[in-house]
Amino acid sequence: MVSEKCDLSLIHALPDDIFAIVSRSLSPRDVCNLSLCCRSLCALVESEKVWLSQCEVLGIVPAKDLIEWRKGVSSYKALCHFLVAVQPLLGIWVHQNPELGNVVYAMPGFVSVVGCRVIPQELGPLGIEDGPILWAPVFEVIGDFDGSAMFLLHGREKGNDYFYPGSVKVSDRSCNVLLLEVEPRLQRNGGKLVYSKSFAHYPEKEYPIEVCRSDSGLNRSDGVVGQNEMRVPFGRLGFSDRRKLLEVVTSQVRQKVHDSAHGPLFPRLRDDEESFQKDLKLLAERRSSLLQSCKLGGGHKDWNSEKPLDPTQLELSEIRKTLDRSTSTSKSSTGDDSTEMCMKKKTVGGYVRNSIKQILRKSNSFNGRHTALKNGASSSENKHAQLHEFLRSGDTIGLNLHASYIKLSSYRAWPNMHDSRFALYKLPLRAPKPDQEYAGLWGGTFGWPPGKPTEDKPGKALFFLMLSYEESQGQRFLIATKILEGTHYVLHPNGSAMFIVNIDQPSEDIFPWNTDANGHSVTVENAFPGEGIANGYGFRYPGAKPGSLYIIQNGLLAFIWKESKAVLTLQRLSLQDLLKKGERVPALSATSNFSYLTKSYSNVFAGFSHSSTSLNSPRRN
Repeated sequence: MVSEKCDLSLIHALPDDIFAIVSRSLSPRDVCNLSLCCRSLCALVESEKVWLSQCEVLGIVPAKDLIEWRKGVSSYKALCHFLVAVQPLLGIWVHQNPELGNVVYAMPGFVSVVGCRVIPQELGPLGIEDGPILWAPVFEVIGDFDGSAMFLLHGREKGNDYFYPGSVKVSDRSCNVLLLEVEPRLQRNGGKLVYSKSFAHYPEKEYPIEVCRSDSGLNRSDGVVGQNEMRVPFGRLGFSDRRKLLEVVTSQVRQKVHDSAHGPLFPRLRDDEESFQKDLKLLAERRSSLLQSCKLGGGHKDWNSEKPLDPTQLELSEIRKTLDRSTSTSKSSTGDDSTEMCMKKKTVGGYVRNSIKQILRKSNSFNGRHTALKNGASSSENKHAQLHEFLRSGDTIGLNLHASYIKLSSYRAWPNMHDSRFALYKLPLRAPKPDQEYAGLWGGTFGWPPGKPTEDKPGKALFFLMLSYEESQGQRFLIATKILEGTHYVLHPNGSAMFIVNIDQPSEDIFPWNTDANGHSVTVENAFPGEGIANGYGFRYPGAKPGSLYIIQNGLLAFIWKESKAVLTLQRLSLQDLLKKGERVPALSATSNFSYLTKSYSNVFAGFSHSSTSLNSPRRN
């Protein structure tokens, strides 16, 4: 007992600065658990310096930026709560469709995480480092004053920019998929969602944000799912039901981006302090405007247009009354039903009710046909859940960004994706290590000197490659997987290996050039033999031809096909820095902007009218 008192007194005697340094070896969860030991430790743990140290350890934003971010929240503890919640969202996300324009990079903004789509493009004479990279906003996760998070989907309709508010759910810290879903919810405290903000209450893999709800005082008829009933996941609905629900919800929760909400989504590089501070001021004003718009509701009303509605949710109180009837509905939408639609379509509630009814009819008709089958194909009758079962579990519906982990197979580091899910898949990007020094993201173009235009090709197509390592039969191989191609029509499928080389075997081939673009002599540090992609049996089954990878001074890589002498030159990229120097272009419509599920081998972004020469180059025309 004496030793315990002495140990505790020693902790209390530590200055705040020293205790903050000691706490860096603890996780946020451990710090919260420490505060439960006694009141005096609780007061010590609440120190701003302790939570500043925790924010620094996370390493999401530099220490200088943390000071600026702190101005937007109530405390460093609230800021740490937000950073822990959004940390799994950071990184490179992709979808198979379209083949061009499928790379989304999630990076820090200002008390936010911003998802940016890299637009397929050609580079001018300035090259990768100095030429503007084109990008379009996909989504944002913005931190509120208390550290809670709000999801905003970006989209463009009929020439206007919109944002679509929703909630965030991180169900697994090691998430590899971001799902855009519609989620039934329960109203509490006047219809507002209640978020838990304590690190200590979360399991190891379930950090915030989660929606807390209580079944007390509510019965089954109020739309609450009982403890013995399974809640129907959004992913179990048929594709048509999921698509229609997303269309209905986005059409109602959307808010037009007004002048006060225009502006930068993240600050520029901190090489000009004056410009950086101007950006921070604009970012703070924009964030405040967005949060205020979302809390006020943006003018959306409930069914009777009498009271404001939380813009992240649409009420289902009257829809639930029709669910039992709709399960057996197969009659047409004529007569009294069409009259009812004419009476109700003038209100938001009427529009949503009728939209849901139409989806229910189609869903029940579709599922009914499957249940009527008596042959071997009848096994599909339980494949999809009924829409009315999904809607029973809440009073409202709203958008939800769900970060989850699913088992995925992959081929050469490229995940095998589901074609009909509104999802983005995380690329397993590896950091360089002493024995894997070339791992990571690289960008480049064809031709030597690197990126230098010619008269017949004034622009060079930008390629993004993910370099990873594999072992086979005791040999180590370096694989360059293509994840983005800046052509007008895709030449090589995403996930294909642009080249594979054996890094345990030296190449005897000689690099064919002696100088670079500046006339400086070229020094080749190493060379490895391998194979590069070539025309093969169809688009999905490319062939390969021999070549060599050369390691050149100043961090350049060059793969040269032996027969054609074509050369692909690469340099390591900081995608975050490139986007901060880049140029924004308009987004697609909301759901297509998140994941473009229509198969396309052409550049779906090429139709934008834009001043950049990369979208209007002679090669594209």
